[in-house]
Amino acid sequence: MALVETLQLEETAPPALARPELELVPPAIEIVVPVRNEERMLESSVRRLHAFLTSSFPFSFRVTIADNGSTDGTWRIASKLEHELPHVRAARLERAGRGHALHSVWSKSTASVLVYMDADLSTDLKALLPLVAPLLSGHIRRRRSRSSSAWSRRARSTTS
Repeated sequence: MALVETLQLEETAPPALARPELELVPPAIEIVVPVRNEERMLESSVRRLHAFLTSSFPFSFRVTIADNGSTDGTWRIASKLEHELPHVRAARLERAGRGHALHSVWSKSTASVLVYMDADLSTDLKALLPLVAPLLSGHIRRRRSRSSSAWSRRARSTTS
């Protein structure tokens, strides 16, 4: 059943999000890096993020570079990284906007937890695990969204 759903997703996904391989086991976390004209820092940032995740992160992951309307060499670099690094993919979106890029990638994601990071990795990478571990360990409340088939992920409040 899951295999059929994956095939249908790929047939209906826009070309920028379609993938030739089938994902049999979804990653625990998908980190989206929305970029627009970031050719100067993209490669070093994604390589640094990938190295950190590979060496220090205990959960399966996917990094998606979401190029939203770049006019420089960003797409060429994103494509290169997708081919060189396992668990890295690139999505090209003609329409600019971080929100559009995140929605486009997240709406097709099979990961349990969705995160985004700026291309400059301004947030300390060591903060990622404490952020996502409670979500992955079940300290969340899940409910079905009325407007879509996507699951809403909400952390339990400690104040209520």
